[in-house]
Amino acid sequence: MIDLHTHTDCSDGTDSPAQLVNKALAEGFSVLAITDHDTTSGWHTAEQALRPNLSLALGAEISCLTTDGISVHMLGLLFDGTNAEMQEMLENTRDGRIPRALKMIELLNAGGIKISMADVESVKPIGATLGRPHIADALVKNGVVASRDEAFTDLLHNESPYYVAHLAPTPEDAISMIRRAGGVAVIAHAFASLRGKVLSADDFLPLKNAGLNGIEVNHRDHNNEERNALAQIARELDLVITGASDYHGTGKLNSLGENLTEQAQWERLESEANQRRVIRA
Repeated sequence: MIDLHTHTDCSDGTDSPAQLVNKALAEGFSVLAITDHDTTSGWHTAEQALRPNLSLALGAEISCLTTDGISVHMLGLLFDGTNAEMQEMLENTRDGRIPRALKMIELLNAGGIKISMADVESVKPIGATLGRPHIADALVKNGVVASRDEAFTDLLHNESPYYVAHLAPTPEDAISMIRRAGGVAVIAHAFASLRGKVLSADDFLPLKNAGLNGIEVNHRDHNNEERNALAQIARELDLVITGASDYHGTGKLNSLGENLTEQAQWERLESEANQRRVIRA
């Protein structure tokens, strides 16, 4: 089993990197990608927990914005984690999350919803990349909503009056950076219309020209029609087709391995990195 999109408590998941690796080992996975938001801080701990029979494809999920303001998430896998340019881009994107959170808190307060940055910090694991899920957790703690899912459905979705975008690279810039760092780029949940405005089919050729390697087709936020459309785009542009859980522990309903990547597709994707960077025990 191959799952190429998961999160730990280094961003907005609830499992530590070691806990996630142990869960993947117990469930018989062959390849696990750890792709925390805009950070590689969980890589070392994950490697230390690794045991035989499981391989790690380390990466990050990079928050991007198109020039017309569409939020896009780009999975960077198998890149050189010591690449200074890559780490600078990730750091800049993380830094942009703080003023965004403060502005969202301000809007929530103006709407009569009591929450503070101290509330958010109290539920965010130390060192974790700040994100909307942590605002959601603070809303749960304050009794505003019952769960993260309810927070996103009612208050924090992309079309909400409380939503604020943050400074981020364009998808093309993120792809180019991933490739310069020796990795491969896979666009995540690109047609997840429930999250807000999404790309059109015509937007994928420029991404391919920028160096895009694959499309995450099989994801719980894609219905069958969206999966079929993305698979067709991938075939037309000769891109790798992936599937993944987008696992967040108890932070989301997503179950580890609920969508998977086929072995042949994974082997092709791995071969397109500039070095073999899969980690094995």
